Amino acid sequence: MPDPIASHQPDLLTITEAAELLRAPVATLRYWRHQGTGPHSFRLGRRVLYRREDLHAWIDTQHRQDSAASGRS
Repeated sequence: MPDPIASHQPDLLTITEAAELLRAPVATLRYWRHQGTGPHSFRLGRRVLYRREDLHAWIDTQHRQDSAASGRS
């Protein structure tokens, strides 16, 4: 039986894992972080982490903006 507390834990990804999910270079994620653009990230100690749901939400937002700009749905 799955642990109900463990199933509610956020799915945290390192910058390398996030880059793989986004199919973008790690350097691009670092640049976006520096510029204040890109998906939400945060520091936990020395590590930069991303929540999987934040990455998917950012992807969805980018898709909606692109679709609206080009008149597609």
